[in-house]
Amino acid sequence: MVTRGGGSQSYGFPIYCAAWLPLAHIIKPDPPAAEADADDPSSSTPSLPMAVLGGGGGEGRSGVPNKLVVAALATGEEAAPALSPDTEGEGPQRLALEPDQDALAELKDVGLQLAVSFSGEGSILAIGGEDGYLRVFNWPTMGSVLTEIDTKTSIKDLTISSDEKFLAVNRSSGPCRVWDLQSSEVVASLPRETGEIFGFCRFSNKADNSHVLFITVMEGDYGKIVSWNTTSWTRTGSKKITREAISAFAVSPNGALLAIGTIEGSIIVVGSKDMRTLVTVKKAHLGIVTTLTFSQDSRTLLSTSFDSSARVTSVGSPKSNGTSIWPMLLVVILAILVYYCTQHKEDILAMLQR
Repeated sequence: MVTRGGGSQSYGFPIYCAAWLPLAHIIKPDPPAAEADADDPSSSTPSLPMAVLGGGGGEGRSGVPNKLVVAALATGEEAAPALSPDTEGEGPQRLALEPDQDALAELKDVGLQLAVSFSGEGSILAIGGEDGYLRVFNWPTMGSVLTEIDTKTSIKDLTISSDEKFLAVNRSSGPCRVWDLQSSEVVASLPRETGEIFGFCRFSNKADNSHVLFITVMEGDYGKIVSWNTTSWTRTGSKKITREAISAFAVSPNGALLAIGTIEGSIIVVGSKDMRTLVTVKKAHLGIVTTLTFSQDSRTLLSTSFDSSARVTSVGSPKSNGTSIWPMLLVVILAILVYYCTQHKEDILAMLQR
């Protein structure tokens, strides 16, 4: 893996989904007893961040394997697969990580799921299917919170607010619907403007602990990001970002950054407050960008593609959403100038009189 201007690592199968794996929960193969060293701290703590990558050729005899791969990742270094769990012949399409549980619950006969998301606390799981079914469960009991059926549409994306109060759902047509997860009632239907097609949706935290909802929108040849107030449910901003169709979207954990991937393989990172472009990587992948996900410290961005590649891009050391360092630097510089003028007042006056 390399940073902004470099290449990416290929894994031999189309990658459709990915997630960073918390270091404390990395599963490592047990070393032979003769090789284990209890006094070696590196034997219990991985040296590199790791991620889960999923995808493949799907059902049938395409010849392309279906895989879940756990791989070590780092900017500026190649990544090597560490584990390849068996997916029983099914190609993973969507992936959501809940790090505090050691077991999985199986959902049978639910069909292809196009959107999967855990809440921030991990107590709610929401899934949306190609068949138009929206299902929300308490986790891990799997008790039903709400179910909505609309077989005339498929679910494109969904997102849960960090306080587990709201669920936003984008379908293949119609408005973005926002559910109150406590009452299981729709509290808002966010309309599209003429010519708009809604894509991805993500809630994000602001500095005052309030939320903002971001939705990616295609309007003609332009891909843009629209922001919504989560109290009045009105539009608060809109910015055209690219002339390529948007195929992936992510919000950094600190709320400061937004990232989009395109069908042409490009990656663009913008600030969430002013949507100013901060990082652009043209042709980061040779194919469609399928997944984007920020690391927990918001410093790196993992992207994957249909071309079988995964890449880690450094996005620097972003500030938290809402507070800029530039006003503080300006105040310090002005204070230094005032102090200098005060201490050298006579010299400055003498120079001006010459």
